[in-house]
Amino acid sequence: MDMRLEVVVLPVSDVDRARDFYKALGWRLDADFPVEDGYRVVQLTPPGSACSVIFGTGVTAAAPGSAQGLQLVVEDVNAARDELADRGAPVSEVFHDRTGVFHHAGEQARVSGPAQDRASYGSWVSFSDPDGNGWYAQYMADEAAGDTASA
Repeated sequence: MDMRLEVVVLPVSDVDRARDFYKALGWRLDADFPVEDGYRVVQLTPPGSACSVIFGTGVTAAAPGSAQGLQLVVEDVNAARDELADRGAPVSEVFHDRTGVFHHAGEQARVSGPAQDRASYGSWVSFSDPDGNGWYAQYMADEAAGDTASA
């Protein structure tokens, strides 16, 4: 049975500020439903993604900014970094983890620059939304085309 990830709920403190931040990143605004007092649902989708994010009022009891390690996949991590920065996101430099496996939590074990072998899943940039929900954009080569030059 297929089980596709559809939505990730983000805890935010200011719904309008979060909506405006993600819209500025170029994410599609799918819904903004002020259903009733104390209950509002906002949904946005990153370009090319089948999974959306939802936030609002009354949709989660999690502390604002507590979502960490959210992963986006990009074909060119340098271009993704430039676009995120141009759109106002506080984005890190391109990095890889010293272990070459997966990134550590926070900024521990980061090595500046892309992974030396430029393999898929080896290079990242990180950024946070205004509440501190933490995102990574992870390089993944277009394996069908044999692309490994964009890391």
